[in-house]
Order: sequence, then C-alpha cells, then structure tokens
Amino acid sequence: MPIILAIETSSELASCALLCGDHVLARESGGVRTHSQSVLPMVQELLAEARLTLADVEGIAFGAGPGSFTGVRTACGVAQGLAFGAGLPVLPLVTLEAMAEACRAKTGATEVLAVLDARMNEVYWAQYRFDGAWQVVAEPALSSPEAVQPLPADGLTACGNGFAAYPDAFAGKDFAAGADAGIVPHARELARIGAAALAAGQGVPAAQAQPLYLRNKVAYTSAERQVINAAKAEGKSA
Repeated sequence: MPIILAIETSSELASCALLCGDHVLARESGGVRTHSQSVLPMVQELLAEARLTLADVEGIAFGAGPGSFTGVRTACGVAQGLAFGAGLPVLPLVTLEAMAEACRAKTGATEVLAVLDARMNEVYWAQYRFDGAWQVVAEPALSSPEAVQPLPADGLTACGNGFAAYPDAFAGKDFAAGADAGIVPHARELARIGAAALAAGQGVPAAQAQPLYLRNKVAYTSAERQVINAAKAEGKSA
C-alpha cells in the first residue's frame, strides 16, 4: 500500500488522515470556521506521529465535493499547496463515495445510498455498489430530500447526515429505514480510496485539481432572492 495523505473539510467536521501500509492515522476537528486553521497542524501531527516527512508521501487525496463551497475549496487549496512543494500527485475524490466506504466498513454493506446535507432544504446524494472496488450506480446529484430516489438494489443500506437534517422528508420511505445518519465524509476513508485511485493512475498534477460543484450558484443578490422567494410563494398558492 502506498503512503497517502488525505484532507477532508467539506462538512462541519474537518479531518486529515495518513495511510501507511494497512494502518491509518487520523485527526479531526469540529467547527467550519476553524477548518483553514486546523488542517495544517493536523497534517504536521500525523507526519510526526508516523515519523515521516511530506517527501515520503506518494499522493495527496482530498474531498473534492460535493459539500460546503468554502470547505471543498479549503481542502483543494491545501492539497494543491502541499503537492506543489513536494512534487506529488493530487487525488480529487468524491465525498459521497467516502461516506459509502465508511458505511461498508461499519456494516459490511455493498449496496449503499449516501445522502449529505446540502443546506437550503437540499441534499447531495449518490448510490454505489462495491464489487472489489466502488462502482457508481447513481451519479452524485443535488436535489430536494423528497426527490431522492435510489435505484432498486438488494440489501441497500442508507447513510449520511441528510437523513437527520430532513427526517420528515424521508419518513415512511423504505430505503431510509435504519439509515445511519451519523456518517459524514472523513479523511480516513478518503485515504483508503485514494490508495486505489493512485494505483489506477487517477492522480493529477496540483494545478489540475479541481473541486466538484453541484450547486451552480451559491450566493444570490438580495434582488435575486426576492424573485426566488416570490416564485416559491406563487408556486405554493397555485
């Protein structure tokens, strides 16, 4: 197994991990306002604990999204900065796949629906199947919680904080029964996925690493928001 450094800041939990052989060292820190300040100290702690330097690392993985606009940009920027200095490949990885890996590690599930809170009454979601490696069944999407519709799969297991964020929207849906709402993207799983991605030749130069955005526009002007709210109100009254 290669030595992989992973960085994940797409949700309220910031985390870093270092994969060395079969062993993963990890650190985490809560609070979105501290992500940019907490990542580098966590990286330094991990390297020191493993008695390694950045030059020993073979690839840097990061949670490219979907997730918090600021969060995925933070992880991308840090990964690019470290990779530039050390001449390392970067591995932009999908946060929802990391959630699926966490679900598999916890439950043994090989058919997974991952649902991440996207705020603004929306969720990011995707469906995966594990058969020696993760296969995408339903591509990452942004939708209302009510619009989440996984494809039929035997033993489908659901996970993600989207279920906790919008319990009423998922109430009564068979696929949501028993969902593990405590799972969010974590660098620990990104490190393991990153090893496979590096072996598959998916590393890119630092300059080519990009976040994955599913929401076309994050911020609206006051005038735009008034138009949006008026349209929603009109739709409800129609």
